[in-house]
Amino acid sequence: MLTRRRRFGSRRSPRARVPVWLAALACVTTAVALLPLFYLVIRAAEYPLEDFLDVVFSSRSARLATTSAALTVVVTISCLVVGVGVAVLVARTTIPLRRTLAVAAALPLAIPSYVAAFGWQSMNQILNPGTTFEGFAAAVVVITSVTYPYVYLPAVAALVRVDAAQEEAARSLGRGPVRTFFSVTLAQSAPAITSGALLCAIYVIADFGAVSILRVDTFTRAVFTSFSMGFDRLGGIALSSVLLIFTMVVLLIEGQVRKTSTRYASLGSGVPGRPTTLQLGRWTAPVLVTGWGAVLTSLVVPVIALGYWSLRGVSRPGSVQEVGGAFMNSLWVAGLGAAATTALAVPLALYFARRPDLISRSLERLAYVAHSLPGVVVGLSLVMFGIAVVPQFYQTTWLLVLAYCTLMLPLALGPAVASALRAPAELEEAALSLGKPSVVAYLKVTLPLMGPGIASGFLLVMLTVIKELPATLMLRPTGFDTLATRLWTYTSNESFAAAAPFALLLVLLACIPAWMMISRLLKEAP
Repeated sequence: MLTRRRRFGSRRSPRARVPVWLAALACVTTAVALLPLFYLVIRAAEYPLEDFLDVVFSSRSARLATTSAALTVVVTISCLVVGVGVAVLVARTTIPLRRTLAVAAALPLAIPSYVAAFGWQSMNQILNPGTTFEGFAAAVVVITSVTYPYVYLPAVAALVRVDAAQEEAARSLGRGPVRTFFSVTLAQSAPAITSGALLCAIYVIADFGAVSILRVDTFTRAVFTSFSMGFDRLGGIALSSVLLIFTMVVLLIEGQVRKTSTRYASLGSGVPGRPTTLQLGRWTAPVLVTGWGAVLTSLVVPVIALGYWSLRGVSRPGSVQEVGGAFMNSLWVAGLGAAATTALAVPLALYFARRPDLISRSLERLAYVAHSLPGVVVGLSLVMFGIAVVPQFYQTTWLLVLAYCTLMLPLALGPAVASALRAPAELEEAALSLGKPSVVAYLKVTLPLMGPGIASGFLLVMLTVIKELPATLMLRPTGFDTLATRLWTYTSNESFAAAAPFALLLVLLACIPAWMMISRLLKEAP
């Protein structure tokens, strides 16, 4: 049996069959993804080291670092409390309306942070006219309300997969349900919960829209201000470098957590036992109110504000045409961005699937680096690249599409790799044995088999591009407005009625990928 497996593995090895053009295209894909990072490093090296360090270690940088770090820590802890708490209610208790709560708790994922900030700020204008809703505390509330699902979703998935045999073993040793839950259940779920918390941290570091609307000075807002107010190139590059290092530190921590996380093996075999269920007893009512209160607050405030101001906004002269034009522009650039990103992702996915060695793995990992960069850093890098290297493309749709490719490549790459791994390499070899060129073999045999994965990646990129804000603001052609940029323009002037229809459309579009994730969650939840 072992011999047959070795023969099968050696026969399937496609290392010698990968064409040169496919490897070259895979390298081009990774180079496109890393272009903003390369150019940022090159431009930073052009400035005198003393001037560069003066900006990096200035009192302003220290203040920005303190605010950014504090916001990241407080929001991450808040997301852990809300996300894990609601996940436990959904997966490990028998509270009423449990499955309804499971759906509702994931819905804030469909609300972009800048839309949530607009909703909270405009609701404050309705309830307390003449006052302001901004500052650090406001940012914590708003960003937590839309980022806790990053902890909640993996926490629920982990809690429902915990090995019940280990819980039974703990109870047989005299531990009660509560002690078993904390010592066994949460311990096994800790890697997933930690990964979700680190995702929240990366989201907070990269957030631009909410902190700008709520007037909190973080690195992302400072970089955009350096770009838009007088075009302070040195300040923008230096602060972008610090923000990049800040992001990389969090990514290194995430990678270390994944590498060193304890993994638990299942005990026994056969039908899994019944998982431990916490009996809340007299605490059912207060726990239910607390759980639903956190979820409904995240949803109701933005939704009511959007509904109220939308009814007033669509009554403005020309508002329907304006919203329609921005919607079509959003679909246009999102379609171009998704098509270009998917076209770049397919060669790298095929190369990785057909030659899974150190080189292909390195190219695939490097393609994820730019996706972790804040959009404001990518936007600033490509602005400088367009002005200095390709001025004919500056403030054109093509440079904007390049930014989308850089930011969104992993969203198309993941599904493409999965579908390429499922496409049998023997079919390509059969086409080659019939005298077909390698390009024809991949186009007519492999790509049709990869169709579902490619389509899934295309849709995900398209829906994500529609919500993208900082890079679109920096790189859009003059006079070209999308739903996100029109929302930003009106929100900056506190024109809530004018901004609401754009925000409402953004949320409706974002509900599509959110519902896909919720559907998968409901299939696994008990």
